[in-house]
Amino acid sequence: MKALKLLFFAGLLALNACNSAEDDGKLVIGVTMLSMQNEFIVNVADEMQKKADELGVKLITVDAERSALKQMEQVESFIAQGVDAIILNPCEVEASSPAVSRAIAAGIPIVNVNSETTAKPTAFVGSNDVESARIAMNYLAEKMEGKGNLVMIHGFMGQAAQIQREQGAKEILKAHPEMKLMAEQTGEWDRSKSMDLMQNWIQSYGDKIDAVFAHNDEMGMGAVKALENAGMKDKVLVVSIDAIQDALQAVKKGTLDATVFQNAREQGAAAVNTAVKLAQGQETEKEVLIPFQLVVKENVDDFLK
Repeated sequence: MKALKLLFFAGLLALNACNSAEDDGKLVIGVTMLSMQNEFIVNVADEMQKKADELGVKLITVDAERSALKQMEQVESFIAQGVDAIILNPCEVEASSPAVSRAIAAGIPIVNVNSETTAKPTAFVGSNDVESARIAMNYLAEKMEGKGNLVMIHGFMGQAAQIQREQGAKEILKAHPEMKLMAEQTGEWDRSKSMDLMQNWIQSYGDKIDAVFAHNDEMGMGAVKALENAGMKDKVLVVSIDAIQDALQAVKKGTLDATVFQNAREQGAAAVNTAVKLAQGQETEKEVLIPFQLVVKENVDDFLK
């Protein structure tokens, strides 16, 4: 009998502890990120946490590890936990869309950050990836004087940034018919995979390659390393996107010719601000677009930490 009483009181204490945790007044936001192995994505997540700490909001941040299926399961878990809002950094345009639909059906506001889905979220915070590729390719067109051969390293196929950066790049190529795209393939946002890919292209095309456009800096840095190993970097232009610290240092050093700054701080902060407003039933913009900026040797010090 005494043991039963002890169990009863232990249960009451646990219940009270749960209630006090739920009643502390903090909003709870579930966050699922594409991949915490990607420096830019980590930067966005870090900025979200800073903003959440500033606003007194609890974030539950999980890594989807580039799996749309895992991301769907994470969103379902957030729904089951009864979070106040969800922030989704989608793995794929199509495959991550059911996660958006499920959250909206459950009456929980969902904010897509940095990348889009076919299913429309409650709000989107990010940048126009088509424009980032236009900026990068216009830089190459100017340096190449509108002619020459280039290769393009794609991000993870089917992810919004990959689709839109390809679109922007091919718009500029269409406007410069003497710029020839010799080869294009995915490097899956990964530095080592892109280095291997670039080595293969060097073996196939050699000194016919005049320029490389990589969809992100990790892949751009992989291409730079392969070109340096082959003794070709001084003859080949390389431009990429994101302006992570490694890339900025490489631009300063002169090994990476240019990068396109994508503002992780503003994306992360705006995503949390938007999610909080939606959770509180406030009016907010349906789309928050943050501009890109070209970074070259002349202005790189403005972006270095």
